[in-house]
Amino acid sequence: MFIRKKHVAPKATYREVWSKGNFATKLSFFIMGSNALENKQWAKGFALLLSEVVFIIWFIFSGISTLSMLATLGTNKTKKVVYDAAQGVYVTKQPSNSVLILLFGVLAVMLCIAIICLYIVNLKSTRHNYILKRDGEHIPTNMQELKSLFDSRLHATLMFLPLLGILFFTVLPTIFMISMAFTNYDRQHPIAFSWTGFQAFGNVLGGDLAGTFFPVLGWTLVWAVAATATTFFFGVLLALLIESKGIKHKNFWRTIFVIVWAVPQFVSLLMMAQFLDYQGALNNILMNIGWISHPIHFIDNQASPLVARITVIIVNMWIGIPVSMLVSTAIIQNLPQDQIEAAKIDGANAVQIFRSITFPQILFVMAPSLIQQFIGNINNFNVIFLLTGGAPMNSKYNGAGSTDLLVTWLYNLTFGQEQRYNASAVLGILIFVISAVVSLAAYRRTNAFKEG
Repeated sequence: MFIRKKHVAPKATYREVWSKGNFATKLSFFIMGSNALENKQWAKGFALLLSEVVFIIWFIFSGISTLSMLATLGTNKTKKVVYDAAQGVYVTKQPSNSVLILLFGVLAVMLCIAIICLYIVNLKSTRHNYILKRDGEHIPTNMQELKSLFDSRLHATLMFLPLLGILFFTVLPTIFMISMAFTNYDRQHPIAFSWTGFQAFGNVLGGDLAGTFFPVLGWTLVWAVAATATTFFFGVLLALLIESKGIKHKNFWRTIFVIVWAVPQFVSLLMMAQFLDYQGALNNILMNIGWISHPIHFIDNQASPLVARITVIIVNMWIGIPVSMLVSTAIIQNLPQDQIEAAKIDGANAVQIFRSITFPQILFVMAPSLIQQFIGNINNFNVIFLLTGGAPMNSKYNGAGSTDLLVTWLYNLTFGQEQRYNASAVLGILIFVISAVVSLAAYRRTNAFKEG
């Protein structure tokens, strides 16, 4: 029995399209939409043609100058007083606004990339129509093309506006921020600045900020590991305790712990900051029961760096344990009971069952979530900023305290007295690189990835 294979039309190269296509096909290599208009695909043709016309007009009257200014970020770097011979007076010339020049320059580059993508779409459409005409097949009409936007290409129609929003509100600011890292934009150059290459990276990794960057990086990683491990481990133990046989009113105990998580985090942290204050409730309670003779500095500028760091880890446990408890509870309730019963019959105790059955299965399910929590803790701005504000301050650090993470130090460099915007941009890039490398390396080692 022979099965007839479906005939697949051979693809055409662009060389063939150019050499064998008609005039409108050749013209579409220069004027977008020509081939679509020739085949009466009016919507696509006019959209491509209008895009090219608008881009050319913009490029001639604005784009060329915007892109040329991007190379220098403005020629006038300082305020100058010049003599205007026509008016016979001295005129003050303000320096170039490099921030706007950089912003519009990045936008101009994105527009150029966008028109290149549209040009590629135009060429692919031209080649597709050429193949259909060459093989004597039906070329979609204008109405069929429009209907396909709500049928076979509905995904493209629905994604158009979200992608446009991502480009303007995510991609553009991100590229703008990355570009800042290669300039000397700081307090000394607040308006007009220049390209400096990797000088800002050198300042952070090997210059005057290196003595702050590496200690803060070390504490950030210690904090992320400790905050993730403690909330996970104690959340699992709490879930096991509540799910144990003999514990009554399980829903009540779960609700008590979830209330902490249900309250907005900034409210909880501000309340804890007041509770742990030098003259706060905790010190008063400890002194009243006779455990201490004088107040302890937990989180203020006179606190010990070790005490302050331990305090923020403990407070983070109080906030984060309920989340791990809820996730672990769902996993524990769905564990295969036959394995647990078989282990009990074989003489395994509760610790052995937890180590060999319960914990591995919880870890298998929660591993991707733990990686996400780890990355979130690297960028955990709220806990440090609202609880300690980076205190206690460290005289050896440049604009950072002993409990500051990289992300809070970035904030201090941007809005503090330093105002080193270029260094802040470098930190943003380094935080992203560290987060991406750690998360990818960790995720590839999880069983969920290997068995997926």
